[in-house]
Amino acid sequence: MNDGKTLNTRASGIIAAAVMLSRLLGLVREVLFNAIFGTAAMGLFLIAFRLPNLLRDLFAEGALSTAFITVFSQKIEKEGNGGAWGLASKMLTLTSVFMSAVSLLGILFAGPLVHLLAPGFSETEAAFTILLTRIMYPFILLVSLAALAMGILNSRQIFTAPALASSFFNIGSIAGGIAFGWLIDPSFGKNALAGLAIGTLLGGLLQLGIQIPSLRRAGLRFRPDFRWLDPGIKKILVLMVPSVIAASAVQINVLVNSRFASYAGAEAVTWLNSAFRLMQLPIGVFGVAVATITLPVVSRIAADTDRSRFGPTLGRAMRLALFLTIPSAAGLWFMAEPVIALVYQHGQFRAADTLQTALALQYYALGLVAYSCIKVLSPAFYAIDRKWTPMLVSFGAVALNLALNWLFMFRLGLGHRGLALSTSLCAVLNIATLYLLMRPAAGTLDSTKFLSTLLRCLAATVPLALICIWANATLPGILPGPSVLASSVRVLGTIALAGGAYLGACLLLKVEEPRAMLAILRKKLRP
Repeated sequence: MNDGKTLNTRASGIIAAAVMLSRLLGLVREVLFNAIFGTAAMGLFLIAFRLPNLLRDLFAEGALSTAFITVFSQKIEKEGNGGAWGLASKMLTLTSVFMSAVSLLGILFAGPLVHLLAPGFSETEAAFTILLTRIMYPFILLVSLAALAMGILNSRQIFTAPALASSFFNIGSIAGGIAFGWLIDPSFGKNALAGLAIGTLLGGLLQLGIQIPSLRRAGLRFRPDFRWLDPGIKKILVLMVPSVIAASAVQINVLVNSRFASYAGAEAVTWLNSAFRLMQLPIGVFGVAVATITLPVVSRIAADTDRSRFGPTLGRAMRLALFLTIPSAAGLWFMAEPVIALVYQHGQFRAADTLQTALALQYYALGLVAYSCIKVLSPAFYAIDRKWTPMLVSFGAVALNLALNWLFMFRLGLGHRGLALSTSLCAVLNIATLYLLMRPAAGTLDSTKFLSTLLRCLAATVPLALICIWANATLPGILPGPSVLASSVRVLGTIALAGGAYLGACLLLKVEEPRAMLAILRKKLRP
């Protein structure tokens, strides 16, 4: 993987398959639990999980992962394997001690945290949410160590095992949640949610454990190392400060959205979460996959004396993210309700829940492309030591999100839809600002190619949209009935036709990315 072209086409395809499995299992988890418990009860669980999950996004899979990959990759480039493995052992030890303390504090202060996050909950709802929160808080320790393991493996150009780790989290949380839930309450009433909380811990343990064999094969021989006065550790922590602040801005947005949603009822929390879960499929499969491959490479390029490939590599990654996520956004907008009905409308998840979740999904879809591009572009600032830039941009988005939430929800009466719309608008503003700020620092992002790809991909969504509109109006008459089989044929058939139309239009419009992918596929299939 010596150039951006190879990086962003071949490797991204490999990791996308593993990420797709993880996202699908996460969706299965969400659908199953919604069907068993209903939207109101799941709203309590989601708020409880949001607290340790916020810290996961803030530290583990945000600041810690980005800073560690950057320094670890540069350590390999400059000092070789010996220095890099020593740094890994020190960082694993420090993370274990620090996150254990964070877990303990979370358990002790779960009460005030829940009241801060969900002021609209009744006292009974809040008390049960506090219990669930205390059970799940050690999850942050497990997932932080798993994120470090993922960073080590990605930096060693090992992508499949860490990508599959999230699948094992979902497997563990599903199996453990059902088993422990049944043991606590065989009728699966509200008390069985405690079983889901225990299952979450089991999933976190599996997410870490599944990566250990790959770490050993890669060469890590972990020994506790408390010598934290190390230049590498210092550099990671220095990089983490602005990254934590920047990520905290995103988490403040999540807290703000949760507070607003709690006033609309626990159901609104579940509607928004279910819609965002579906949007995370293309973000995870495409945006995160491209970003995961790109960060170690641009970090190494930035550490070299010749940075001429930095901008073109990053620009190509951005264009690939555009090509992959624009049709996803259009498809989710036009197919929101039939997709939600097929995926979620089972058991205690009713038709009214489908409608409200579909409305949220449509407004979330407006920001899907921006979200995916942020995943690619934002970490690159740390590789070129522009660590404060994403932080400042994120805090501007916080102020905008707060103002738009209040406007859309309380003045314009958009309810939970307004929260999704606000999130999307903030993401669009965020990526536009980051892109403009990165251009002079990168030397070139091939902006003409970027604009050309954007316009051509948007034009290619026209036949996609027409097929979706036609299918929604026609197929229910041709294949009537609410059965899962009929719904699956209608939805999957529409997706296949629309996706094929988009790909064909991109080829006719001479979009570069599908041509590169097809060339690699032909090479692979050539005898």
